[in-house]
Amino acid sequence: MAFHSAIAIADTSEVDAVRSSGYRKATLRILPFLFVCYFFAYLDRVNVGFAKLHMLADLQFSEAVYGLGAGIFFLGYFFFEVPSNLVMHRVGARRWIARIMVSWGLISAAMAFVTTPAMFYILRFLLGVAEAGFFPGIILYLTYWYPAERRGRIVSMFMAAIPVSGLIGSPLSGLILDTFQGVQGFAAWQWLFVVEALPSCALGVVLFFVLTDRPAQAAWLTRPEIDCIEQDLAAEAQRQDSHSAMAAATDPRIWLLSLIYFGIQMGVYGVAFWLPTIVKGSGFGSDTMVGLVTAIPYLAAALFMVAMGRSADATGKRRLHVALPILLGVVGLVGSAAFSTHTGIAITCLTFATMGTITALALFWSLPSSFLGGFAAAGGLAIINSVGNLAGFVSPYMVGLIRDATHSTNLALYVIATAVLLAGLLLVKVSPSVDH
Repeated sequence: MAFHSAIAIADTSEVDAVRSSGYRKATLRILPFLFVCYFFAYLDRVNVGFAKLHMLADLQFSEAVYGLGAGIFFLGYFFFEVPSNLVMHRVGARRWIARIMVSWGLISAAMAFVTTPAMFYILRFLLGVAEAGFFPGIILYLTYWYPAERRGRIVSMFMAAIPVSGLIGSPLSGLILDTFQGVQGFAAWQWLFVVEALPSCALGVVLFFVLTDRPAQAAWLTRPEIDCIEQDLAAEAQRQDSHSAMAAATDPRIWLLSLIYFGIQMGVYGVAFWLPTIVKGSGFGSDTMVGLVTAIPYLAAALFMVAMGRSADATGKRRLHVALPILLGVVGLVGSAAFSTHTGIAITCLTFATMGTITALALFWSLPSSFLGGFAAAGGLAIINSVGNLAGFVSPYMVGLIRDATHSTNLALYVIATAVLLAGLLLVKVSPSVDH
């Protein structure tokens, strides 16, 4: 009996080693590349916040025109998100994500040639159409490789591209604005769009040859490693809803999560599209310095996000790990408005707001992916992301209108804080079954 027990222990230990090796290889192969792709996706989405520092004066645009143009991106995103994700589930991530990256890179570069509000609105809308499906497509793609108990950390590491994009992209954007003015007869903000769009096009081409759709297709995994990963995913699939996309659309849990995500995104985009303007208004002179100061909140957010992702996987308390960052975000948003005349305190509060909202955004995705699978996941994740991202339209447009009316961002920050707080309160309605 003792002999058979020892063999079982040895076999279990060997299987665990093979499983760990498989996930380690997958992470090293997939995650760094997807991280870089999302870095440039987010940079191309929000670099209009830096371009604004010069573009508005050059083109004689009002704050409201900017806010509408920044936000209209998300209308294109909204209408094409679900179809895009369903196509990806059918044709595979490699082909579809490569198409997304090349098309959004070309449209982002075309932003350099905007001359009228109408052109601004059209190109921002088309940029949303082009990018639709990228983020929920990646979240869906990760469900093909990682079960829920590993996914919180993986998604957090992937979404750390958002704060890292701010950390590196903010100083880069400021430097471009300070050094490219007048080069070849173009304004610095025009160069900003072109320089930061080209990597997306190149990465899209590379992705087509690098990405593997499913573990079974991965030549760089051994057969036992593939078997271990597929067994884990099959076991999880037994606990998931894998019905049609239409079933996901009628699931009240999907719409509750959409409202929560909307509130979180109000905070994320309220900060992302206006942080350079707020920092500039605090008395920092050069665009390079504005970029460096703007990077501080994103550095703190990157560290906080990864730490919270690890904690969520270790404890299984997923709702709590979304609620705590939301609370931090609310405190930061309110504090940045209340102490807007005290530069140091305001920047510190904006750091808290960025840490909280971006971390809540990352950890949120462990909630729907814990109970959705198959076409229900493809449709459900896309619905949540598309509805939630409408906040990307509402938030910047609202801030622009309030700034035009009051010549201050403070009232807008209070409104955004209220939306984020409501998202936190709605978490109470989420079933405890997502914690495991």
